Amino acid sequence: MNEIKNKVSESGLIQLDLVDFKPKSPIEEIDITHQLWQGLVLKEKDFRQWIKENNWAAYEGHGVCILCSADAIIPTWAYMLIASALAPFATDIVAGTKDELEKEIIRKNISNIELSAFTDRKVIVKGCSDIAFPEFAMICLLNRLQPVVQSIMYGEPCSTVPIYKRPKQI
Repeated sequence: MNEIKNKVSESGLIQLDLVDFKPKSPIEEIDITHQLWQGLVLKEKDFRQWIKENNWAAYEGHGVCILCSADAIIPTWAYMLIASALAPFATDIVAGTKDELEKEIIRKNISNIELSAFTDRKVIVKGCSDIAFPEFAMICLLNRLQPVVQSIMYGEPCSTVPIYKRPKQI
């Protein structure tokens, strides 16, 4: 009887799943609205006291987004003070929404890919991934890998859509 061969594993194709790039740590939100005096303005003295008394260690290992959901003008230094207090604890900090933080983490994770493993290789980006922003992640991945790979395909090994193929050198 003939041995069954896995032609996909023998082909040298590298399969990537976008789920590998999504945030692995919890994402938290800090809304400055709760620190506004009468829901309108930020009082520096009170805000600095809140910064001093808040338990920032509770954000250990978390991604944190800082925003103001109220229609108020927040001075830039307020975001900086919170970020400074979070820096020893949080893994990632952005001024913006949870979606913006998740995208930033995806971009960071993709930018940390070791390119040498992909040089002159054929890559398939898995079609069905459990990730919130697949189009965003795919474009980041394409931008990162296209300069070094031989080709990029989308889908599954049995049915792929060609995305990029390096032109042959003459």
